[in-house]
Amino acid sequence: MTIPRIKDPFLAFKYKVEIKGIIVGGFSEVSGMRIETEFDTIREGGENSFVHKLPKSTKFSEITLKRGITDWTLYSWYMEVVYGKITRTSGSIILQEPGTDMNMTWHFFDAFPIKWEGPTFNASGNSIATETLTLAHNGLKKFLK
Repeated sequence: MTIPRIKDPFLAFKYKVEIKGIIVGGFSEVSGMRIETEFDTIREGGENSFVHKLPKSTKFSEITLKRGITDWTLYSWYMEVVYGKITRTSGSIILQEPGTDMNMTWHFFDAFPIKWEGPTFNASGNSIATETLTLAHNGLKKFLK
């Protein structure tokens, strides 16, 4: 029996984000890619040491994108929601293995912004002005290329 060669894990810092078909990379952080299945617990009659766990529904948590402010601002997309124009769109988070064309991609579906957070201004600091956008979406699917 031969043991398969295990690849090194993908590094978390080389990735791109695509929204509305446009690579809008340069994000310093993407978080919240989480899928969770809710369940009910039912005790079996007469059997006190065992609990059945029955799946109910699966929920997808919001995805949070954080990056330095650029001319393609996430604020504009969020303001469409504020004024009643909700445009659901799909997008991708693409993690690339350095030095290869190998990547792992998470597609999110029917997303729209639900929260925008602007920069904190501090004249005594020298940090980058960042914006944060939180997206609600209807699903997350992972692909390996």
